[in-house]
Amino acid sequence: MSPSDDAGASDPGLADPIGRLAFMNRTGDVDVVILGAGINGAGLFRDLCAQGVSCLIVDKGDFGSGTSAAPSRLIHGGLKYLETGEFGLVAQSTLERNLLLKNAPHYVSPLPTIIPIFSWSKGIWAALRTLLGSTSAPRSRGAVLIKIGLTIYDFYGSRHRVMPRHRLVGRRRALSDIPALTKSIVATGIYYDAKISHPERLVLELITDGLAANALAAAANYTTLVSSSNGVLTFQSKGGGQSKGGGQSKGVGQSKAGGQSENGAVFSVRPKLVVNAAGPWIDDVNASLGAPSKMIGGTKGSHILLKHDELVRSLAGRMLYFEADDGRICLVYDYLGLALVGSTDIQADNPDTVCCEPQEIDYLLESVRALMPGMNFGSDQIVYAYSGIRPLPASDASVPGLISRDHSAPLIEPEGSRPFPIISLVGGKWTTFRGFAEEVADTILDRLRRGRKVTTRSMPIGGGKGFPTEPAARAAWLADARSASGADERRLDQLLSRYGTKALPIARHQSSGDNEDRLPGASDYGTSEIDYIVRNEFVEHLADIVMRRTTLAIGGSLTMSDLKQIAAIAGRARNWDPQRMSNELDAAVAQLSDRNLMRL
Repeated sequence: MSPSDDAGASDPGLADPIGRLAFMNRTGDVDVVILGAGINGAGLFRDLCAQGVSCLIVDKGDFGSGTSAAPSRLIHGGLKYLETGEFGLVAQSTLERNLLLKNAPHYVSPLPTIIPIFSWSKGIWAALRTLLGSTSAPRSRGAVLIKIGLTIYDFYGSRHRVMPRHRLVGRRRALSDIPALTKSIVATGIYYDAKISHPERLVLELITDGLAANALAAAANYTTLVSSSNGVLTFQSKGGGQSKGGGQSKGVGQSKAGGQSENGAVFSVRPKLVVNAAGPWIDDVNASLGAPSKMIGGTKGSHILLKHDELVRSLAGRMLYFEADDGRICLVYDYLGLALVGSTDIQADNPDTVCCEPQEIDYLLESVRALMPGMNFGSDQIVYAYSGIRPLPASDASVPGLISRDHSAPLIEPEGSRPFPIISLVGGKWTTFRGFAEEVADTILDRLRRGRKVTTRSMPIGGGKGFPTEPAARAAWLADARSASGADERRLDQLLSRYGTKALPIARHQSSGDNEDRLPGASDYGTSEIDYIVRNEFVEHLADIVMRRTTLAIGGSLTMSDLKQIAAIAGRARNWDPQRMSNELDAAVAQLSDRNLMRL
């Protein structure tokens, strides 16, 4: 696909979101409302839009800002789920991993993975006990057990296979390859999974793909459900909205609930069906809909990113997937030039205050220190940390790691003054979002007495459409894009890696008043690039830009001078007054410092 075939300078998926809300508010009726715009909600939104279903998706925060922004950034088949006998989940996960490698090649790429092995035969009986329902976690998985697991894993991953099969490597060769590994290993296993470079952007692309596919669809971030009465859902937007050309909107027009308020626009819709995709907030949302539930029993996962060049060089693009002293699985791999280390698995249920605690940092550092005693590790190497609550089903399991990562969609039928059914999206994982969405969409289509028009199995996502995966195709795309935009080919190559084929409208975009199209700090982001994002990608706050539309924060390259320049760009595009600019800067700095341990 040549750049001229792409979305061009005006993407219909991003155009005039406020106009869509105004139209929906005037008509009042909508087929489906999705509450929560994480990966599961966004995946379902795209699928329903593709079937011609009128759909509204809202989130109380930014798109993809909750649990979906706190994964290990892996697209994986779930090797460890073999131990708990969840073979169906492994089968679906490996298939969906392979499909994502094809449908989102701009963000999802193969990840060679090394498993350090510390014995030949340990763990077999413990694994059998776990498989038969034991609540104690397996320990010391030996070479025989790992070989069996990897063989089964390859079998399940054979559908749409795009990566090599596993192999075992002896101790001498493994230590020659990675000298810093502990000398207590007896071998290593090598297999392939995948990683995702921009998970928050993939959530956004699913939403904008849905909007592009269906003119009767709408999306709103920073929008709260304020009432549910007699079948009418009323929402309040915390922001001013966004119009096609940027700047503040004056709301979505007069609504049944009173139109514009001091805190943002108010609008109402009457859905035929509601999907609760609020993740760890599911029970809270069901209560607000008049259908109290006890579906969620989440666990907390924290990750740290280290500035550790020696470790990154030693990894050479591979992930170490290893067992900590307590039997839990940990990992470390190169993410944007940093070493991403994760993850903890602790019972927790308050997603609004979740952050990486000192004891978690100690646990993660000690785990990687024990694995790589030939290297130094310390908290001073941390450049970023993040945490999230996994929206797992309520469980009485004594070991958090044994709570199922499978998904379900329990249905609450209409009752009393609530005429619509509620489907709650419980559990699930990043990798399986498409398959989960397909299952739920089919249920919804059946309820609405409609048929499926298209499948999403081979449907490209966002900038993955026409993405050139081969060197020759990439060179041809860049040459065409240079002719179409006039941009430097090196810059185009950078944008292509960052946005896929959505790079062309960004390359064409030139914001006014920019003397030098680069941020002033250590970043390689451009000022017109940021301006495009602000004007076209549902940006409401400064943190949206640096934490989710870009990798500036998590990549560790953000400086205070860059943050101020980004605020200035956003302020011009959104007509922020000096006080709003100051507030946005203060809020972003506080969040990055307090919750993400980032030193600007």
